[in-house]
Amino acid sequence: MTLPSVAGAIPSPSVNGLGAGPFKLHVYGLLYVVAVIAVVAITARRWRRVGGDGRLAEDVALWAFPAGIVGARLYHLATSWERVPHEWWGPFAIWRGGLAIWGAIAGAGLAVALVVRRRGADLPRFLDAAAPALLVGQSIGRVGNWFNQELFGAPSALPWAVRIAPADRPPGYERFATYHPTFLYEIVWNLLLAGLLVRLGGRGRIRPPGLFALYLAGYALGRVGEELLRIDPSHHLLGMRLNFWLASALCLAALAWFARIQRRSRPAAAVRATPVPET
Repeated sequence: MTLPSVAGAIPSPSVNGLGAGPFKLHVYGLLYVVAVIAVVAITARRWRRVGGDGRLAEDVALWAFPAGIVGARLYHLATSWERVPHEWWGPFAIWRGGLAIWGAIAGAGLAVALVVRRRGADLPRFLDAAAPALLVGQSIGRVGNWFNQELFGAPSALPWAVRIAPADRPPGYERFATYHPTFLYEIVWNLLLAGLLVRLGGRGRIRPPGLFALYLAGYALGRVGEELLRIDPSHHLLGMRLNFWLASALCLAALAWFARIQRRSRPAAAVRATPVPET
């Protein structure tokens, strides 16, 4: 079956980087930098509002960003080894794609926990300060998928379907021109969820790190829907994509964690900010 032509479909960018010869600045990488800056700025502002030192967000980013990259790459290598270039430098070729968000969350999360505790700050409250910022950063990063013409969904004739160049269409789908823009769906979902977390946090009724638990649950729920649409190569388990099962398990676990946090009776901990050195 061939879908009808979509006149109002979203066009894909014709290029994904700038440069000449061997030197090229990839938009995807540039957006990663922009995303980190946004996450740090938003987290620092929210952390200062609860009495913390905003510079802690910068210190955390120095460790969390590389840890997230390493975690994202290790997850990709573990689950999609067959898609890694076969040259000796293949495992390190992140410029060829292959950064998985689940590994990034795990790697960055471990770094955040170590740095915040080492600084003597309140980890649960810091996680709550960072939760909406992470969603904004992930939304910015997803714009890079549009430039790369990747991570789209099944063929679609909807007015907001995205046009994909023939060279970037998965095997078996070469005759289809437009697809579900799952990266756009995730952007919208993440921004709505970020707004909801800010609103819930402003009421002061959620014990930390309840907002972070809701971030994990909400993001994972969005990924469940996204995995039902995506058609890029993936390992399957019981007929479903592996990441579908992972997102489902994470959503349920995060909801259970949130419920446990809110049932726990304890006084609100005071924020212990990183001491400001005298100058």
